[in-house]
Amino acid sequence: MNNMKQRQQLLHWFNTPLGRSLQTVEASHLRATLDTLYGASAIQLGRIGGMDLLEGTPAARRWVLDSWAPNDRCSLLCNPHELPMDEKSVDVALLPHTLDFARHPHQVLREIHRVLRPEGHIVIIGFNPLSIWGVNRLLRRKRGIPWRGNFYALSRIKDWLALLEFETTQGRMIYYRPPLQSDRMRDRLFFMENAGDRWWPMGAAAYMVVAKKRVLGMTPLQPEWVSKLRVGNGMAEPAAKVIYPRVPQWRLHRTSSK
Repeated sequence: MNNMKQRQQLLHWFNTPLGRSLQTVEASHLRATLDTLYGASAIQLGRIGGMDLLEGTPAARRWVLDSWAPNDRCSLLCNPHELPMDEKSVDVALLPHTLDFARHPHQVLREIHRVLRPEGHIVIIGFNPLSIWGVNRLLRRKRGIPWRGNFYALSRIKDWLALLEFETTQGRMIYYRPPLQSDRMRDRLFFMENAGDRWWPMGAAAYMVVAKKRVLGMTPLQPEWVSKLRVGNGMAEPAAKVIYPRVPQWRLHRTSSK
């Protein structure tokens, strides 16, 4: 299946009752997570459904990138592993099921690493193969999207991130109900959402993982309010401060040689 047809089918599936139900839950968790990731610019690689998944980010500049999108519903049309972005120019990168349907997922991650600033964040949402959805995929793999997706295990995603020197900072499992198109049946099984985190946390349909780009030799500047709290707790305040026209996000820490 060519990439354009696959993107069309994926967009269509996320507009079905089941797809909208899953995306609604994912968007809710995304809003809470993105609100904690600060930066001036954010990108979403791959558009799914009709929701604004970047709604929760405080970033002033936002772009949605995709290899195909109808009715100009994305900011830029591009190849997912050849992004038209400068090196170290992005603070937050969101990949909603992007790796699930990428032909070269490792190259996509390397490209995200290239465009992210030091201490920038990547947010990945993927289908969980260790779930009822994963079993359904094995039974219906040749029956269209999303069952033709890769469904990478969370442990594998974390390994890939670690190889690129990303540090996983948070994550959660999402959507515990089985893949039923009936709204009535899904409503009856809503209790599974509340019980899932406690009784079968790894049985969710999807996962979300957040990781931070680490660069050796770089030390993040702390917000001013953190310094004030430390001074208030009895720690000595520096005698002098260097004032810059703009406070940089990062400071290069050099160890003097003796």
